[in-house]
Amino acid sequence: MAKLDIESTEDTPRVLFDAEGNVFEISGRSLPEDAPSFYGPILDWLDEYYGGTPLPTTTFDFKLEYFNTASSKLILDVLMKLEEHHTAGNDSLIRWHYDEDDEDMQEAGEEFADLVEVPFEHIEQ
Repeated sequence: MAKLDIESTEDTPRVLFDAEGNVFEISGRSLPEDAPSFYGPILDWLDEYYGGTPLPTTTFDFKLEYFNTASSKLILDVLMKLEEHHTAGNDSLIRWHYDEDDEDMQEAGEEFADLVEVPFEHIEQ
């Protein structure tokens, strides 16, 4: 399956989903002007990935520094997509990374973890 590789900009995060390399990561700042357009290909890629032959366990790393309200909704959509596939029998793990002094990002991860039924690890850096 083709990897999804979106370079970061000032307003959008880096996205690297590479099943062959076992890398699934979203990192950086998420403030796109049109969040649905930015996150649409991510959601589509996940459907295609899980519709094929996913890895036995897929680990997603979220290493976000900041995200706006519009991105929050779409990040939740990504997490809910992971939950959908996880409850269908595809093992998934979410690792939420945050800086030790970033209480907002830590709390955001805790709130997201409460909203989805997918194994969730909180990793302080």
